[in-house]
Amino acid sequence: MKYLIILGDGMADEPIAKLGNKTILQAANIPTMDMLAKKGKNGLLVTVPDGFHPGSEIANLTVMGYDVAKVFEGRGSLEAASIGVEIEPGEMAMRCNIICVENGKIKNHSAGHISNEEAYELVDFLERELGSDVVSFHKGISYRHLLKIKGGNKHVSCTPPHDVPGTPYADVMVKADCKEAEETANLLNDLILRSQKLLENHPINIKRKAEGKDPANSIWPWSAGYKPQMKTLSESYGLKRGAVISAVDLIKGIGVYAGLKPIEVEGATGLYDTNYEGKVKATIDALRENDFVYLHIEASDEAGHEGNVDLKLKTVEYLENRVVKPIFEEVSKWDEPVAIAILPDHPTPCRIKTHVADAVPFLIYKPGGEADAVERYDEDSAKKGSLGTLTGDEFMRALLS
Repeated sequence: MKYLIILGDGMADEPIAKLGNKTILQAANIPTMDMLAKKGKNGLLVTVPDGFHPGSEIANLTVMGYDVAKVFEGRGSLEAASIGVEIEPGEMAMRCNIICVENGKIKNHSAGHISNEEAYELVDFLERELGSDVVSFHKGISYRHLLKIKGGNKHVSCTPPHDVPGTPYADVMVKADCKEAEETANLLNDLILRSQKLLENHPINIKRKAEGKDPANSIWPWSAGYKPQMKTLSESYGLKRGAVISAVDLIKGIGVYAGLKPIEVEGATGLYDTNYEGKVKATIDALRENDFVYLHIEASDEAGHEGNVDLKLKTVEYLENRVVKPIFEEVSKWDEPVAIAILPDHPTPCRIKTHVADAVPFLIYKPGGEADAVERYDEDSAKKGSLGTLTGDEFMRALLS
């Protein structure tokens, strides 16, 4: 048996009046996912343990069966693994967004989904102007980058920018959790303010404003930590070889620490216009060579952050028609069976435009396996599933059993 997890980031939602009080999954036309739910077993998974922020880093670690209380060291350290940046002893890593600030408020967390080319020029510029023996900036993808601080103290409270659109940035700057972290907090806040002065009239932003686009006029560091200590999935579950496919450095970084091979797909953007067909081909090829593949699709989460119901509905139907259906049709022809699990990592309700910690619906389909009484794949139907509500590593063990 081979195993495939298809993760639709943030695709769970709440009932939406515009959709007749249905959720996105209930309103979407997803016959293949419904069929897999009907022929498989279903349930809910608590992906965000009590006391943790409902971030994708926490949720995806949980999906893979990790005890986040033991292994989580911040988002930046996970993303560093994806882009090949080593975190040395005594170094602290952080996610570093490039955001848009307007009239003193955070307009969005992505600088209008800035292109890689524009972002790379800005990160190189910031490294030249703000980099030092202590501070270094490293390029990621689009608005998602990495900041390293030598001697940094991770005990700082940072606000994820996607949680606070419309909030004055001065109200949500970095705060020290203890006296020992005050120097780190002050340094980070100084970098934010200096970046705003440097970026305001950068040629990239002059051009973006002239084109009616959001300027990329501030950095926003968050999720600090050191190098994590994680067992591989092979060590935990006996899997021989695995791969991870995602446009998002965070997910690829988790995969690296989990012992999975990151597979790059040209044109994978992390948005609704990503190269779905390329990801499908990469997944099928990876399943031929590996016994476990983790396929992550980001688009629904970004649509949720934008509060765009129509776009989020489209992304879920793209997942159905351009990912799940062609993969299922192909692997159904194979002699070796492929188990398929489908789930989000967390809900990203369009109404509030950010993540929540509610348990997420999942399906696990195994060719020739037993089925429960669930008829379709959505939040309410999953509550009736035979697997109930799972926590910790129970989802991975249910998939691999």
